[in-house]
Amino acid sequence: MQRGVEIGRFITFEGGEGSGKSTQAGILANRLSRAGRAVLATREPGGSPAAEEIREVLLSGQVAPLGPLAEAVLFSVARADHVDNAIKDALQEGAWVVCDRFMDSTRAYQGATAGVPRGIINALERLTVGALAPDITFILDIPAEEGLARAQARAEGAEPDRFEGQELMLHERVRRAFLDIADEEPARCVVVDASQPEAMVAEDVWETVLQRLNP
Repeated sequence: MQRGVEIGRFITFEGGEGSGKSTQAGILANRLSRAGRAVLATREPGGSPAAEEIREVLLSGQVAPLGPLAEAVLFSVARADHVDNAIKDALQEGAWVVCDRFMDSTRAYQGATAGVPRGIINALERLTVGALAPDITFILDIPAEEGLARAQARAEGAEPDRFEGQELMLHERVRRAFLDIADEEPARCVVVDASQPEAMVAEDVWETVLQRLNP
């Protein structure tokens, strides 16, 4: 009897602006590929054609005047398409999915920081994510002021997006929200000191993946 395809693994990266999520997600995806794993490297908002179109609307700030609930709903619409048309298929085919942001960003930004009630956030998660929880969520933690300075240096004079342009106090609240999520779900979430050099952060991430998931 032929053995079925092994179900893949799902790893997400979360954190405030300038914490290095995209960089670390890319490093991990490359490392997993070199280890012989099929990998889907993806991001949110985005990751599927329809979700990428929604990403442009969200990051431009066009939805912001409608309030955080409208943003939460639109993020969730994008997430539903991403899950249904990219993530689920990749996992079923045995790939490892590495995602730059996922459901915790909606919890932190639109929920804990912007005030959308937890019950609504949870309901949106049930509709869009269901039982598809990440195997590991890395929360890259960095003081908000340091993270914003990094983001501004990276932008090289470009206009900040909808979320980078928020006030420092709000970014500190986002940081606290992510740490609270980690406290609530220690079996899933791993906090990594993102103020370390990039290579040290990458090693912390890789050691955790080796210990927990044995790629």
